[in-house]
Amino acid sequence: MTPRAARPAALLTGLVLLAGCSSGSSTSDADAAAISAPADAPALDVEVVLDGLDHPWDVAQAPDGTLLVDQRAGGFTAVRPDGSTQQVAADLDDLWAEGETGLMGLVLDPGFADSRRFYTCMGVADGGADGGPGIEVTAWTVDEGWTAATRVADPLVGGIPVNADSGRHGGCRLRFDGDGRLLIGTGDNALGTNPQDLSTLAGKLLRVDPASGQPSADNPFLELTDPTSHAIVGYGHRNVQGIAVQPGTGAVYTAEQGSQVDDEVNLATDGGNYGWDPVGQGEYDESVPMTDPEIPGAIEAVWSSGDPTIAVSGITFLDGEQWGAYDGLLLLGVQKDTGVLALRLADDGSLVEQFRIPELEGTYGRVRTPQLGSDGALYLTTDNGEGADQLLRVTPAS
Repeated sequence: MTPRAARPAALLTGLVLLAGCSSGSSTSDADAAAISAPADAPALDVEVVLDGLDHPWDVAQAPDGTLLVDQRAGGFTAVRPDGSTQQVAADLDDLWAEGETGLMGLVLDPGFADSRRFYTCMGVADGGADGGPGIEVTAWTVDEGWTAATRVADPLVGGIPVNADSGRHGGCRLRFDGDGRLLIGTGDNALGTNPQDLSTLAGKLLRVDPASGQPSADNPFLELTDPTSHAIVGYGHRNVQGIAVQPGTGAVYTAEQGSQVDDEVNLATDGGNYGWDPVGQGEYDESVPMTDPEIPGAIEAVWSSGDPTIAVSGITFLDGEQWGAYDGLLLLGVQKDTGVLALRLADDGSLVEQFRIPELEGTYGRVRTPQLGSDGALYLTTDNGEGADQLLRVTPAS
């Protein structure tokens, strides 16, 4: 266990608590303000692009307009610009799908138009240090016809542990920062010692070179003897399932679900400790605060849900004049109240306003991933299971 070190506090934060936001419950005046869109909000059109899915986890849009979707239990589906769909053949024989873990984060390389390269984060049956299951980031290429994907770096990043009994808190979001570095959000595996331990990749934000999988040259813990720590950017996380880069500032934000209270959005800071330390009465004490005030320098969240939690997942920023008053919002997938929460953050990370997107509130069920497409539209994957899930396209009404 690496000793707790004092870290500089992030710029704060304008913390506002969001409570009682279920569309089926009564709300106070403050709660009503939290779920009401501003008066100049644009009307939105919602289109079902694909249905009959089972826990689709992530979505990415290629420069040619093709959408690539993965499902937690395995499989890639391509939605072509003409609306036709096709399965993308891929070797997933080693996929380990248990509980919250399976085929999870997916992102296209910034140079995809030339390289045809994309990345996944998934549970694998033989990826653990003991030969059992683990989590790995894999690099693939896909042919121009979107018929087959081939592994080209297997793994690109390995050694990410998983809870082999339940698959709980497996992460695992992938996104690129503004400098072309690959960011990887991991979960704590429901093991209390993991988040504060720099000798494990669990409960962390990682940053690597997407070509080699090696730690980025400016990562904060390169001086430590244990090479495992070299990929780590931030620690003290519970289960990072949301990563987004703010347009204009390049700031990286992460999101994670709370335990008994406080889903969080955090502003990523190199070397930052985000305060999750669930060691107490048992092996995994979920009664402790999401940001432990006893940890020197623990970085407070820029937004917390308070009590009750709403179970946030993926996040993305809206960007473009077509979004009108919604331009610049950070959108969070919601899995308890079912919908999408919008946050407006200032350039320093402070919270300006929050509200729920009315067209998505309580209508499509749990939302796993909101993601802005290269065409400027918003794409959502739902997470209701049993073949009842959809890929949605959301655009300002014309």
